[in-house]
Amino acid sequence: MPWITRYIFGQLVTATIFVTLALTFAIWLTQSLRLIDYIVNRGLPASTFLTFVGLLLPSFLGVVLPVAAFVAALFIYHKLAMDSEMVVMRAAGLSQLQLARPAIMLGVLVTIAVYSISLYFLPVSFRNFKDLQNSFRSDFSTVLLQEGVFTALTDEITVYVRQRSADGELRGILVHDNRDPKKPVTMMAERGALVASETGPRVVMENGNRQEVTPGTGRFSLLYFDRYTVELSEFSEAAQSRWREPKERFLNELLFPSADQRDQRYYQELIAEGHHRLVGPLYTLVFVLIGMAALLAGEFNRRGQTKRVLAAIACVAALEGVSLALHDLATRSAAAVPAMYLAVLVSAGISLYVLLRKPYRRGAAQDLSEAAT
Repeated sequence: MPWITRYIFGQLVTATIFVTLALTFAIWLTQSLRLIDYIVNRGLPASTFLTFVGLLLPSFLGVVLPVAAFVAALFIYHKLAMDSEMVVMRAAGLSQLQLARPAIMLGVLVTIAVYSISLYFLPVSFRNFKDLQNSFRSDFSTVLLQEGVFTALTDEITVYVRQRSADGELRGILVHDNRDPKKPVTMMAERGALVASETGPRVVMENGNRQEVTPGTGRFSLLYFDRYTVELSEFSEAAQSRWREPKERFLNELLFPSADQRDQRYYQELIAEGHHRLVGPLYTLVFVLIGMAALLAGEFNRRGQTKRVLAAIACVAALEGVSLALHDLATRSAAAVPAMYLAVLVSAGISLYVLLRKPYRRGAAQDLSEAAT
């Protein structure tokens, strides 16, 4: 590897790492605030919180790395141009492709890293995150049943607990059961507990009453009891049969959905996510090529390259918008899938054409004299 290539590549890697850390920390912090509720209000240990936010890291990196590579390429090449180093390199006979080689190498390496995240680390981490989240949501005693809060265990069952002791005893219990819309039931009890059984969790209540209003007639019935049990087996079954979201699935599970009714219902969304996993990482290299085409093509301008930098940012922002729009369209229509690949190929082709073409130049000596002034 020529020393000039090593010199530029080293600066690019350093800048990419710095931008990646900065953006990841900023996104990580904002997303972590959403999970603070699990510690503050739901009593989960800090170690579990760190596990939660750690499992979200690959999803952040998959978004941050392409942007970091693009920002690093813009910053380093703009800095080289402003310090007149780029003019000296051109005067030494380096072509635009040779000057762009370090950035292209960086783009290829980051693209490979994003592919590894997209195809393996993202589904593994997000699957573990959702499983852990689901397990805590299913743990009534530590997460769901909060003191002084009406908690919807399912769409049909709502529970309120006034107080919860350290040994698990519940005081001031209210349960509204609407599993039978024709006979909604409300139960209140002085105390009770959550009990696990072979058929699923259940709420055991003592010293309470069962209230029921007959629809249509409005007849009210009240039954006092010493002990009453509410079965919650439906909730346990729902937790165990959780449907895997597209981000939790590996590529083969996305491109070849199973015959499951829910998979068939969201068939096109799974297919769109699979193709997005294949196309998305390529935007890293395309972003870098756009930056190189904007900064290296054309003549040296001693007034700076602000317009070119802004043009490159605008192009990348527009391309990112097109990518999101095509992904959204692909979730509704299979006809949009080829357009996802076409957008990448066209963008890369235009960038390479602008970068490799030979524009009219006034000569290296004139560039040097202009840079010196």
